[in-house]
Amino acid sequence: MSIWAVLAINSITFGGLLFLLSAGFSLIFGLMQIPNLTHGSMFMLGGYVGSSMVLTYHLPFWLAALIAALAMAVFGGLMERFLLRRLAGSILAQVLVTLGFAFIIADFCLMVWSGDPISVNTPSALAGGTRAFGLFFPTYRIAIILIAVIIAAILWGLLDRTRLGAMIRAGVDDPQMARVVGIRVSRLFTIVFCLGAALAGFGGLMGAPILSVYPGLDFDMLPLALVVVILGGVGSLLGSLIGSIVIGFLYNFGLAMVPELAYFVLFLPMVVVLVLRPQGLFGKQAP
Repeated sequence: MSIWAVLAINSITFGGLLFLLSAGFSLIFGLMQIPNLTHGSMFMLGGYVGSSMVLTYHLPFWLAALIAALAMAVFGGLMERFLLRRLAGSILAQVLVTLGFAFIIADFCLMVWSGDPISVNTPSALAGGTRAFGLFFPTYRIAIILIAVIIAAILWGLLDRTRLGAMIRAGVDDPQMARVVGIRVSRLFTIVFCLGAALAGFGGLMGAPILSVYPGLDFDMLPLALVVVILGGVGSLLGSLIGSIVIGFLYNFGLAMVPELAYFVLFLPMVVVLVLRPQGLFGKQAP
């Protein structure tokens, strides 16, 4: 296989993992106006929890992924309900609290799982490769791409085609009126936060066979998610999906071709977008 094909499939795969992280971050920030800097830590903690389920308790990979997602959903819901809700409207306080929790989670993971990287084998059904267009692609990486696309479609349908999505949008546009007509806005926002945290936890284990899970994974992934959200637009699922793929290509090709300028290549588009279109490529202009 040519080096370009390898880089391309790796870039799209990494973009799929980024989408699982950035979609939840974008939803929480776009719908709730909460800059959740703990989101990368949820990705890492979900990876650790899921890895323990697989390696220690010998659970099937997909069941472990669901447990990791559920654990992060519960953690995120408790965090939103008992901490962030009390700080509604105070962005600086939210930033400091979520950043503090990121450091707490990092120390907790280091204490429980030590500093050695943990890797998980790919599910046996997805081991090996698949031949297409005369090339040989790792089956697991193709599965990650498909899963990211499916989750994007499910989230779009949930937010744009269901009663729950309509209530969430109403709570964002006019929370006071939504409460008047009987919508429990605080409960809806908790659901959104749990959903975003669950996606991060699920993505943490999905990425474990490729990235492994290690101390510092949270702050390696969080800046990339921030770039994706800024590039695609806050609150835009389409922007998160396309932005994740773009950043995946820039990150992988930058490291391979110009490693000394990899972060310059990665962050330059973000700067350009902030200057020319602050709301992002698919974000809405603030009224």
